[in-house]
Amino acid sequence: MGKYAEDAAQLLKLVGDKENIVAVTHCMTRMRFALADPAKADVKAIEALKSVKGSFTQAGQFQVIIGNDVADFYDEFVAISGAPEASKADVKAAAAGNQNKLQQVMGAIAEVFAPLIPAIITGGLILGFRNVLGDMPYFGPDGTQTLASMSQFWTGVYSFLWLIGEAVFHVGIPVGICWSITKKMGGTPMLGIVLGLTLVSGQLMNAYAVPTATAADWATHTWDFGIAQVHMIGYQAQVIPAILAAIVFNYLERFFKKITPSIVQMIVVPFCSLLLGTMAAHFVLGPIGWAIGTWVGNVVMAGVTGGFRVIFGAIFGGLYAPLVITGLHHMTNAVDLQLIANNETLANPALHGTPLWPMIALSNIAQGSAVLAMIILQKHDDNAQQVNIPACLSCYLGVTEPAIFGVNLKYEFPFFCAMIGSSLAGILCTAFGVHANAIGVGGLPGILSINSAYFVQFAICMLVALVVPFVLTFLVGKRKGIDKQAEMAGREQAAALDAADPDKVEAKIASLTIDGTVRAAVSGTVKPLADVNDGVFSSGMMGQGIAIDPTEGQVLAPCEGEVAVMMKESGHAVGLRMANGMEVLIHIGLDTVDMQGDGFTCHVNQGDVVHLGDPLITFDRAKIAAAGHPDTVMEIITEQGEAKDVKLVETGTAKAAETTVITFA
Repeated sequence: MGKYAEDAAQLLKLVGDKENIVAVTHCMTRMRFALADPAKADVKAIEALKSVKGSFTQAGQFQVIIGNDVADFYDEFVAISGAPEASKADVKAAAAGNQNKLQQVMGAIAEVFAPLIPAIITGGLILGFRNVLGDMPYFGPDGTQTLASMSQFWTGVYSFLWLIGEAVFHVGIPVGICWSITKKMGGTPMLGIVLGLTLVSGQLMNAYAVPTATAADWATHTWDFGIAQVHMIGYQAQVIPAILAAIVFNYLERFFKKITPSIVQMIVVPFCSLLLGTMAAHFVLGPIGWAIGTWVGNVVMAGVTGGFRVIFGAIFGGLYAPLVITGLHHMTNAVDLQLIANNETLANPALHGTPLWPMIALSNIAQGSAVLAMIILQKHDDNAQQVNIPACLSCYLGVTEPAIFGVNLKYEFPFFCAMIGSSLAGILCTAFGVHANAIGVGGLPGILSINSAYFVQFAICMLVALVVPFVLTFLVGKRKGIDKQAEMAGREQAAALDAADPDKVEAKIASLTIDGTVRAAVSGTVKPLADVNDGVFSSGMMGQGIAIDPTEGQVLAPCEGEVAVMMKESGHAVGLRMANGMEVLIHIGLDTVDMQGDGFTCHVNQGDVVHLGDPLITFDRAKIAAAGHPDTVMEIITEQGEAKDVKLVETGTAKAAETTVITFA
């Protein structure tokens, strides 16, 4: 019975037995399950097992934290359960069935935006700094000037930064979405890029000018086909039109690939799919998006000025962030401008401006506060912090896309926690009747745009938007084990850095124990290397050593050392280098390289430092036999190093990692 057999058997029972396991695999520290019914898993009992350090569920996967010995645990679990081995991709695909439709949609959106995150974060920070430079009229002797208006240098910086900001948000998002979806759906990425460029062409009317466009504007921005006229609308910063266009284009490309003879596919498929996809985007999908945007604008106008504005505050405060996902949030600018114009003539100065902009600023703050909680929860995960920290900063400066797409949608619950906080803040904001003087900086600096009569009230609303999402996200994240997951990720990252540092590796090797022995790598019958039916090995050409006819399909480390060679693709051989320079090659079977890794599972990587008894490779003896190869395992000293007086034990029965087969001084 193995070291983890008892806990592995208990875990099998506690996850609902084999019938409840759709797929299972492991990473560096965790068992990853796709369960048919996740509710059958007894989480408390599982976490009480002595081998288990914690558990959590993410993206439909039930993950059990084991630690560095997870490979051993996994092998024993598979042996006991009989569950088929699976890859991480298999488990991920199977786990998708445990997600509801909303989770699947949000997960798909998050996957589409994942490659765009670095650009979105950069653009978010740049637009945030531009807000501070050019949209905060609180400087100068009279406190009415912006930094850009006071200095030619800052004017130049303000103008230059727009080059990047425009490229990211006005052009980059639609183009990037079309490229990402096309790549994900297996289409031609370059055609996806071209489709995206047609949505933001300079020939089209800029999306931000559409709400205020005049008849004269439309006269120069309309396609006239004689039988029909179509407005030439651009979709800068739009998400939904780009997503719909990319999906339709990819289905068109698949269709034409299917029906077109291969000899003319290079001409017919891209031409037909791109032409029809672009027509669909501009003639059908785009107008539908704008109709939705107009409807949203009308609802906002009615809600913010009506007798039920407190209820509206709750709804708008909660749903503004989803509007950002669709790209329709820019329609609120037109509503804000109309409200400012209407209220300018009112006798009461406290009613001048717009009551809508304050809620937008509060929504920014709420999304940023959710990310702030993730920063605390994931403080040990350096990789996560590389996204979290700049996303939080840009969000607090008024640009939410990095926070929404880079963090909150990825984990789902922070997004909804932020929506709850911004909804509560929206209720207070409308109850207090807070007005902003103008459309200005969002996020924390948004208070500078507020009518001075409402500074205190808005500060209270800001406190709600700061505290509620932070607390909710932190508590839910704790319950989901995000902090534990981050801690394990931090350990993995530290281990990877150590493995990549030659000095640290050498230090570890120097500290390894040398007891003058090399043990058997597998259990079985020992025989002289000369008896192996292979001229290279039997002649001693590769070095002296022994052979073992195995009775089990697991290779354990026969000594302490560094993994100097790891045949990862084939999995049939591994080499260890000991602290004294001696190198031992463990070769599984004869001509098994021809199997190209089928039947072999590697548990270590080149550069790892292993100890006596650590699992190195698992091999399927039945598959090797079916392929027509002997499964004899050779242990060969390929480099003697500083070792002297080497002797071989060439007969007897061996127990892996226990029986001595080589001695040296």
